[in-house]
Amino acid sequence: MTLVQAHLVCVGLIAVDLLARVWRIQWIVQGLGHRISARDAFVLNAFGDAACALTPLRIGGEPARLAGMLRSGVPPVAAFVALSIEALAAWPVVIVMAGWLMWAYAPAWWSTVGPRLGTAAEHAWPWVLLVGVVSVLAWSYTRRLTSPLGRQLRRPVRRALVYWRRMPRWPLIASIPLSALNVASRVAILPVLALAIPEPPALGPMLIGSFALLYSQLLLPTPSGAGAVELGFLGGAAGDLGEHQGWLLLAWRMYTNGIGVVLGIWLAAQIYGWPALRRLVRRGADLSEPASG
Repeated sequence: MTLVQAHLVCVGLIAVDLLARVWRIQWIVQGLGHRISARDAFVLNAFGDAACALTPLRIGGEPARLAGMLRSGVPPVAAFVALSIEALAAWPVVIVMAGWLMWAYAPAWWSTVGPRLGTAAEHAWPWVLLVGVVSVLAWSYTRRLTSPLGRQLRRPVRRALVYWRRMPRWPLIASIPLSALNVASRVAILPVLALAIPEPPALGPMLIGSFALLYSQLLLPTPSGAGAVELGFLGGAAGDLGEHQGWLLLAWRMYTNGIGVVLGIWLAAQIYGWPALRRLVRRGADLSEPASG
């Protein structure tokens, strides 16, 4: 595969991912008795992608998507339930696909990648230690930040049970293949890019590495797992990419994070205006400062 062909396929994979997620949230909202247009579904997902990529532990993603859904006219409780159902429907698919990858390729991945990762971690131990310390601090900060939110959500959760009981089962069933498309299209990006280099690593171990690099960002404290993901990538988590690993990392980050950030920020600026975004950033900075006294 040529480099141009690889990039064209990656663009197609991103389009499949975006379309699958648009249909998934549309059908779930429809199952709750409301309507949301494809454009509004695309916008709220773009908001969520940008907020996930730019906030520690991805804590900004669901609030941003909720704001996008409220903007489209979905009632607050229905919007909250729709996002909850989407998550509940998607996570079993992610877990099953992770289990299949581990069952099929984990031994080959560990025999190929394990020694390289161990050597990389040994040489980069100060960075590994720093990531660990930042993780503990970020988890502590996030728990304090979300604790008041949890108390505020108790009443809406009780009201949401009404929607749960009325919800038909077809949106949940329809969301399963869409969630599988979402996971598969994103995991396939790195293997497709690697096909453009002269000697790509074995496909199986590379699939596990791609999955791990993507979904480890859900647990890492820095925005998009910055730092830790790069260490894993360059340390050989997806196999030996040789002298091409630098541009592969850049291209992979562009497709998996960069496009979402650019789309989300651009759409937010078009809808709300740049002054509103600057006020939001300043507000976030103020909230992150420790209270005096």
